[in-house]
Amino acid sequence: MGRSAAFFDLDKTVIAKSSALAFGRPLYRDGLITRRDVVKTAFAQLTFRMTGADDRTIARIRDYVAQLCKGWQVEQVRQIVAEALEELINPYVYAEAAALIEQHQAAGRDVVLVSASGDEMVRPIGALLGVTDVIATRMAVENGRYTGEVEFYAAGPGKVEAVQKLAGERGYDLAESYAYSDSISDAPLLEAVGHPSAVNPDRALRRLAAERGWPVLEFRHPIPLGRRLREQRAVPVAAAALGVGVGVAIGVAWYGRYRRARTTAG
Repeated sequence: MGRSAAFFDLDKTVIAKSSALAFGRPLYRDGLITRRDVVKTAFAQLTFRMTGADDRTIARIRDYVAQLCKGWQVEQVRQIVAEALEELINPYVYAEAAALIEQHQAAGRDVVLVSASGDEMVRPIGALLGVTDVIATRMAVENGRYTGEVEFYAAGPGKVEAVQKLAGERGYDLAESYAYSDSISDAPLLEAVGHPSAVNPDRALRRLAAERGWPVLEFRHPIPLGRRLREQRAVPVAAAALGVGVGVAIGVAWYGRYRRARTTAG
């Protein structure tokens, strides 16, 4: 028996929002995205997460994201993420997910975040959680700017291929490993390990989990890091078990508030 690992999807699994959409507001504020980008990227991500996507759709989303980021300064993006991390991500980390990560680490397993969001976003979130291993989308960079090409897109089959490659390099026994996700688009990732769990699953994944007999976990308590350290025993993971691209945009909810505000002003 080899080593085992625990692979966590990020959005709606570890944090109670989309990591890419969360940073949309500061990216918009700094002029990196437009209102038109709001609708296109939010809709693309929502469609992908709710229904999965074939290879053509995945490629189309990947190429759109690449062109959206073309010319951005990498350091500017990193600075935006660093400045907004405390406000936009820390309060939305599920206490149950943080406790589960700690349990896997205490058991000697490596924990890996696996997300279609950009590495510049995912890695700092991992550091917030004490997780150093990350599989995320990587954009090509030249002279400190994104070129508009994607080196690796961590979505669809790409996630599974990266997990399998990492397992081969480190000697993980995937049959003894764990995976957690909320989205039917991650069904291949869940099927790649011996211990899959659906977390806050969408309708399609909930149905698949029932068919396969996978545990279904409901995470309901996003708590900031400071409170989580003080109250880490208040929300045990066991109580949450009920039997059971970088995509960049401001998000549907924020856009809705913008439209309502504009209508009121008019």
